[in-house]
Amino acid sequence: MQFNDVIGQSEIKSVLIQTVREQRVSHAQLFLGSEGSGNLAMAIAYAQYISCTNKSANDSCGKCLSCIKYSKLAHPDLHFAVPVAKKKDEDKAVVTENFLGQWREAVLENPYLNLFQWMEALDVENKQLIINARECDEIVKKLSLKPYESEYKVMIIWMPEKLFHSAAPKLLKILEEPTEKTLFILVAESYEQILPTILSRTQLIKFPKVNDKAIKRALTEKYHLEEENANTISHLADGNFLEAGRLAGDSKDESYNQKNFLPWMRLCFGAFDKENMIKLVEKVEEFPKAGRERQKNFLSYSLYVFRECIMLQYSGGALIKMSGQPLEEIKKFSRFVNEENILQLTDEFNSAITDIERNVNARTLFLDLSLKAARLLKG
Repeated sequence: MQFNDVIGQSEIKSVLIQTVREQRVSHAQLFLGSEGSGNLAMAIAYAQYISCTNKSANDSCGKCLSCIKYSKLAHPDLHFAVPVAKKKDEDKAVVTENFLGQWREAVLENPYLNLFQWMEALDVENKQLIINARECDEIVKKLSLKPYESEYKVMIIWMPEKLFHSAAPKLLKILEEPTEKTLFILVAESYEQILPTILSRTQLIKFPKVNDKAIKRALTEKYHLEEENANTISHLADGNFLEAGRLAGDSKDESYNQKNFLPWMRLCFGAFDKENMIKLVEKVEEFPKAGRERQKNFLSYSLYVFRECIMLQYSGGALIKMSGQPLEEIKKFSRFVNEENILQLTDEFNSAITDIERNVNARTLFLDLSLKAARLLKG
């Protein structure tokens, strides 16, 4: 992964390159950016640039032995720690090392992947992904060794928000006083979900949303879209290159949300009718089978639809991102979402997402949420 492969973010690229040229690489850095901002891709590109044996003023060479190994994410001085879980029938420790093959494959296919896509790659059903205490022990063990080939050994911790609270103290000392030539890069999306003790030991680099011009250029090069189509998608993506890829037809999972949202809402709306209530309970029975990450993804999609409904009413469609058949269906539903219930709907669905992360029983949660949605939609 080279800097040239990262979409946009030219200012951050310049800053990172300057730190290497001036030999002032901070030992612990937090790359904070929303989904699709490219912070993971940038972390890998930065590590590759540091390790490159024939780097130019603007990028790694991409041809030296170090770059070749980085292109496969197989450099011996590049380490990862990511949230993982195992299937019920698997007999192996829940640490990144045992899932490294799947991680490399997923990132090489899409360095802009999100947690939900990683969960699908692992195929761990409804298990919650975490970075546990044993993983922290592995991090300390790996970084206690000298670099094999490069000047630096690099540890990229993806989604430190998933770091188990009781495990965090194991990392504090090495984050504050690492061995010589050690670089930590924490790649995160939510500042609020990271432990304060971790935050205080890292240098924060904020990633803005990717600008429309950079997304448009990438869409024309990667998906060979016509200029007008690429221009429309870059506007709708709102700085999220992962969303841009989905809009360009690169999604494997968008159909689940679209197929389930409106049928669920129709049953909620008629929940106080006995026959509909029976059907609603049957529908609720389906959600636990989807797994926690898919459930959270589905509720996030629901919040997105509620937003589109409000935008339809107040902007006349000018600020709408949805298009095609899904938009036509949402237009009919939008009259039930208004200024009187939008804040409560948003609060209830956000609370449900938090409850799923806390392992609340999904069947109970979705039935309760359905009844609350029913009351709010019916006014």
